[in-house]
Parts: sequence; C-alpha cells; structure tokens
Amino acid sequence: MKEKNKPLSRKGSNRRVYLRLDTVFPVRFKLLSLTEARAVSDWLQGFTNNIGTGGVCITAQGLSEDSALLMRSRQVKLELELDIPTSRSPVTARAQVVWLRETLDREPSGITRRRYLIGTSYEAIDRAQNSRIMRYAWTKRLFFPFFIFLAALLLIAVIGNGYYAGKLAKGNRVLVYELARILQDTGSAKQKIQQINQERQDLQIKIQALESRLDSLQAERQAENEQLNKIEELNAQIERASREKGLLQEHLIALQQRESAVAEELLRLDKRRASLHKTNIDKMYQWISVHQNPRTGLVVSFEGDSAIAEWAFTYDQSLAAQAYVYFGDYERAKKIFAFYEKKAGKTDGLFLNAYYTSDGSPAEYAVRSGPNIWLGIAIMHYTRRTQDTRYLHIAEEIARVILALQAQDADGGLRGGPDVSWYATEHNLDAYAFLGMMHKITKRKIYQDAQDRILAWLLQHTYDMPQVPIKRGKGDATIATDTYAWSIAAIGPEKLNSLGMNPDKIMEFVEGCCAAEILFQRPEGAAVRVKGFDFAPRQHLPQGGVVSCEWTAQMVLAYKIMAAYYSQQSIAVKARLYDSKADDYLTSLASMIISSPSASGQGTSCLPYASKAEVDTGHGWTTPKGKSTGSLAGTVYTVFAYYKYNPLELK
Repeated sequence: MKEKNKPLSRKGSNRRVYLRLDTVFPVRFKLLSLTEARAVSDWLQGFTNNIGTGGVCITAQGLSEDSALLMRSRQVKLELELDIPTSRSPVTARAQVVWLRETLDREPSGITRRRYLIGTSYEAIDRAQNSRIMRYAWTKRLFFPFFIFLAALLLIAVIGNGYYAGKLAKGNRVLVYELARILQDTGSAKQKIQQINQERQDLQIKIQALESRLDSLQAERQAENEQLNKIEELNAQIERASREKGLLQEHLIALQQRESAVAEELLRLDKRRASLHKTNIDKMYQWISVHQNPRTGLVVSFEGDSAIAEWAFTYDQSLAAQAYVYFGDYERAKKIFAFYEKKAGKTDGLFLNAYYTSDGSPAEYAVRSGPNIWLGIAIMHYTRRTQDTRYLHIAEEIARVILALQAQDADGGLRGGPDVSWYATEHNLDAYAFLGMMHKITKRKIYQDAQDRILAWLLQHTYDMPQVPIKRGKGDATIATDTYAWSIAAIGPEKLNSLGMNPDKIMEFVEGCCAAEILFQRPEGAAVRVKGFDFAPRQHLPQGGVVSCEWTAQMVLAYKIMAAYYSQQSIAVKARLYDSKADDYLTSLASMIISSPSASGQGTSCLPYASKAEVDTGHGWTTPKGKSTGSLAGTVYTVFAYYKYNPLELK
C-alpha cells in the first residue's frame, strides 16, 4: 500500500487528542470480538455527534443492555461505515470504544427513550478517506458562519446602498422642489417690479399734472398781479402744490430704491434659477440613462402608468438615442441600434410601434412610417457624429421601404404605413428631413429627388389653405401643434419664405390657436401657473386647457430657430422677441419638472407627458394615467430645447 493510503493506528490510549467538529451524518456500526475479530452483533444505526481526525463520537438509540455493557467494559471494538453526503460509497474504519455515556430523552408525547453517546478512537482508517471526512466536516462547520458573514455583508451593502439611494433621491427631489420654489419667487419678484413700475408711472403722471398746475397758477399769479387781493391766495396754492410735489418726489425716490432692491433680488434669483435649471436638465439626462434596460437596450417610454409601464415606443427610442449621441454616450446609443438590428420584430419591412423593454417582444403590433423614419434619423445623427457606418444599413432599409410606399402615390406623398390609406403631415415632414440626411450621408441623388417630391406633396396637400396654414394631413384640416413646430424645424424659415410660406404667420397662427395658460398641480400639492401649448386648438378649454410638455418643447425649439434666423438677418428686434418667447415657455416647462416616481429613478428630474392625466388629446389617444408619470418624449425634447438641438436638421 502506498504511503498516502497507509492505515492509521491508535493502540493503548484511553484519551483522544484531536479537534472535534459538531457535524452529523449517518453511521452504521457492529460490535467485534477483541480477540477473534468476529461480529458479536448485527449492524446498528447511529449518527455522528462530533468528529475529528482521531476518532468519532456516535449517538445511538435502541441499544440492547448486553451491547451497552460490552462497550462500557471495553470488551469489544467497532466496525464502522460512515455515509458522507458528498461520497457515493461509505467510509469504512475500525475503532476502539473509549467511553460510553447514557442519557434519557423525553419526547413531546411523554415517552422516555435511552440515548447512548459512544466515544471511539480509530484503530484503522484509510488516510485519504479520513481526509475526505475532515474536509466535509470543516466545510460544513465553516459554511454556516461564512454564510452568516456573507449575508451580513450583503445586508450591510443593501442597507448602505438603500441609504445612499435614499439620500440621493432626497437630494434629487430637493433640487426639483427648489427649482419650483425659485421659479415662483422669480415670478413674484417680476410681479413686484411690474407693480412698482405701474406705481412709478402713476406718480410721474401726478407730478406732471402738479407741474402743469403750478405753471398755470404762476401764470395766473402774474396775470392777476395787479389784483392784490388774489395774490395771497395764489401764493398759498402754489406753496401747497410745491409741498405736494416735494412729497411725491420723495415717494418716487423711495419707490426707485425699492425697485433697485427688488431688481437686485431678481438678479440673484435669476442666477440661482439658471444654475438650478441647468442642474435639473442634467438630472433629466441621468433619468433617461438609468431607464435603459441593460439586456435589450430599450428605454422605458412612460414611468408611472402601470398599463404601459414596460413599453418602449420606437419614436421614443429615436429621441433617447439622439440624446445619447448628443452627450457623446455612444455605447448607450449603440445598444438601442443593436436591438433593432438583431432582435426587433418587423412587419412589411418596417419595425413595430412599440416593444417591451424587458425582453424586446412586441407591445404594439401597429406599423407606422413616422416612428421608423425617426429611427433612421437617429442613425443619421450617430453616423454623422461618429463616422461609424455599422448601422447605416438599418436606415437604408427603412429608406427603401419608404421610397417604395412613396412610389405608390402619384403625387409623391407618403402614407402613414403599409396597411393604411391616410396621409399625415408629420410623417411627410419626418420623411423630408430624413431623406435630406440620407442624401448628405450617402450622396445618392435618389434621396434628394424623393425629398423634392415630398416637399411638392406638402405644398399641394397640406400648405394649401390660407385660413389654416398647415393641415394635419391630406384632406384633414384639423390643427395639430407639432406640424407647425416641425415645419419650422424640418424645412426652416428661409426655405419656407422662398416657398411663399411666411414662418412668422405660421408661428403667430399656432400661438393664437394652441397656446394655453393653466394651473398645474405639482405632485407635492403646490399649484403653479404655467403656459405652454395644447395638442389642438382650444380642444380642452372647458377643462381649463392642457399643456403638452413634448409639443411645448418643440415650439420652444421653433422659437429659437426663428431667433437664430433673424439674428443672421441682423433683425435684432425680432430675434429678441423670439428668444424672449422661447425663454418664457422653457421657464414654464421648468415649473413642471417632477421627481422620478420609481425606485430606479432615485428622484431624478423628469417631465410628465402633459399637465393632466387621462385627457383626450384630440388626435386619437389620451395622455397617460397617474399624477407623477415621467415621459421619455417630454423629457428628451425639453433637453433638446434647452441645448438648441434640432433633431430634424443634420449639423
């Protein structure tokens, strides 16, 4: 036998010097004669009580008195078979009986049973098998403390993470609430300045009236100089008027001092507002990032509405991808494109309207031209920014299907999808921008020609009514706010002017029809007055109007485009007017920023889809449910408006 399998021998010792481990597994044993090594009992059943390298303690019940007597007097030795749970065959050993103890166990039923503890010392055991027993025993003994230690570590980590997340969420909510408070204080300060200005104007009018009266009295005094009896009375009137004028001038000086103090406070508030606004915009980008599913790459479209909690609309994915590209977060953008490249289901060559973020399965089976075009637009921005063409084939496939649909229309227009007959202005504006981008990237004339046909269709079918500058679609004179904003963003003021479409009239019309001023109920309970743009003209006035965050942000961007256009034309007055309107509406959107309602959002800033939940938009869908429903489209488009990023123009 090799050395590693040499039996261990323990003779002539009643003491066992070894480490005992509390561990239990089955053991069979039978009594052997000391001299003849023959069995003097059948196999008996027991369990290990503790175990060491030198022996084992066995607990057993039901021993006969004869067997107990033989072991107590050490007239027998034991043959052992130990069943280790990790071993297929039992470990065999021969051992001497060192001691025997007897205890009485009382069961719940009241029956008393004898239990024996048998201390043994190995006489012969295979070295490798003994090592195996000890490894198992140590593993079992150490596993529980290790598990407790690991669980404690995990618990500490969870508590620490929860504390950090709670602290972070609290800090994020404070930012949102502080911005809302600063905006209210700024509004109050502006109101005070307006009141002071009005009061100052009133005082100046009174002073001018007094000065006129003084002039008149002095003239009268001069004329009546010869009438001595009237001179004293006129002098008294002049003195009173002079005193009144002096008091009014003192009041005017105090008013000017008050105005200066309020103006300084307003300046301080404006600086704080600008800082908080920027911080909250950056937190909004963080909200967009944390809601991207790591497995599919899709970003949740709505947070807070349980009915569509896991939906990712293709249009929204385009917006999220463009936000990632704008901030240079290309890996996140690539995850979205990779989903549509490898996993997204298609119908008639186009992607579906919506997928589930968790596994990428279809959530809405409808197929529409617009969302697909927007996905292509996002890929165009990514390709132009990074010079990486790996996803260009997705955009080219979308363009191929779009061109095939366009070829089916004699006027060169684009239907809403392969299985519908209606034409939407917004889809054709999307196509106009997308095809222009495709021409810039690929230099293929086919895209430029298709873009020209789209523009001709728009002029023929949607820009053909003087009383309604832009119709919602072919044969549909309904007014949709986004078609006005996107006309400015996709075609541009200069091009519109050259086509006979006055961009100023377009902006005036939509502002006159669709602008709304409402009381917005913030989630924490405060009501703030905000102004923005409704989905349709006065559609919701009986309810007090509704503000669409996404469409208001689109209009803010349109105002900024108009301001830039007039700045280039050196028409400073109009540029300032449009910039002022853009800032006013963007400030109103800032008043509507809410804290993320989900645990994953950690209270970061986001915007709701609209100022009211479950309201009919007038275009075939209702706003989401819930008082605190974060909207991907509303949030992303507001970020775009803040940074003057036009998704419909390839720069």
